[in-house]
Amino acid sequence: MFKEVAVPSAAIHDTHNPGPHADRLKFIQSLPTPPVSREDGLRLFRDMMLGRRFEDRCAEMYFRGKMFGFVHLYNGQEAISTGVIKALRPQYDWVCSTYRDHVHALSAGVPPREVMSELFGKEAGCSKGRGGSMHLFSYQHHLLGGYAFIGEGIPVALGSAFTSRYKRDVIGDITSESVTVAFFGDGTCNVGQFYECLNMAQLWKLPIIFVVENNQWAIGMDHDRATSQPEIWRKAAGFDMKGIVVDGMNVLSVNSAAKEAIQRARLGDGPTLIECLTYRFRGHSLADPDELRNKTEKQFWTQRDPIKNLDYFLINENLATNKELRQIEKDISAVVEDAVEFAISAPEPDPKELTRYIWAED
Repeated sequence: MFKEVAVPSAAIHDTHNPGPHADRLKFIQSLPTPPVSREDGLRLFRDMMLGRRFEDRCAEMYFRGKMFGFVHLYNGQEAISTGVIKALRPQYDWVCSTYRDHVHALSAGVPPREVMSELFGKEAGCSKGRGGSMHLFSYQHHLLGGYAFIGEGIPVALGSAFTSRYKRDVIGDITSESVTVAFFGDGTCNVGQFYECLNMAQLWKLPIIFVVENNQWAIGMDHDRATSQPEIWRKAAGFDMKGIVVDGMNVLSVNSAAKEAIQRARLGDGPTLIECLTYRFRGHSLADPDELRNKTEKQFWTQRDPIKNLDYFLINENLATNKELRQIEKDISAVVEDAVEFAISAPEPDPKELTRYIWAED
């Protein structure tokens, strides 16, 4: 049986330093927050709250022995999933995830019952109980899957974007204008697939958005110790591609950047590399004791909780009342609880169908 372990950095991390990304984030935060309507603000808040409550419940179920395998939670990064995916056309555009895929699936519209059931290995799961935490998939909701190894999903996303372009330019389907989003972390930006796909995407002006969820740690490796150019968005310049960096703790900033990139892709102007500065509030996975990151760094980022930030913004801008937001929170908790109860009572996969879903069916 394999055991997942956190790999320490090459040197001891400064225990009194929140990290170089803190200065980058402070500068980005000085930029004006994009405007938002009451309707959109509440929609974004509801989606982020669903992600947070869902992940918190997953942690509880894991430690109670109800959920097995590696479970990588998304706490702290909700503004990216919500900001990007909610800018897409539902069940038209495509999303390609990573092993940290629960919240991407929820934002894409996969029902909480199906996601939770998959984590419990039940037949009612979105991958029929065969995939588990790292392999969520839903053709209906245009979720192209989660992937256990870093970088695996980027070529798949590239193929999806190529399909959209091929249908339009070769087959002649002028209605084909779907956009694909590929999510991945900072550690992935050091592997070959990342660069190969950026090159091909820009060469053929494919309608794809590369979204880097830079939470600054590749398991236990500090991002700045592993790359010669830590500002990932700048790597787009080597391919003559548009690259931008945004505050990944501000859903409105992420959403605004995503809308612009999606519009460029639909118009045939090619891909965009978006670096979102963010932070995961838990360890790499629930098997990680999270002992490598210093307290000062954790405190700096947790004070910038994306959900609390939007909560404060909506109230301060008179777009929502505290009572309304607390009711949404209560409603979301009920939805997540329903998902857990459904998953617990859902049937196990039939052992007689062990080999089903391996091959395509008529």
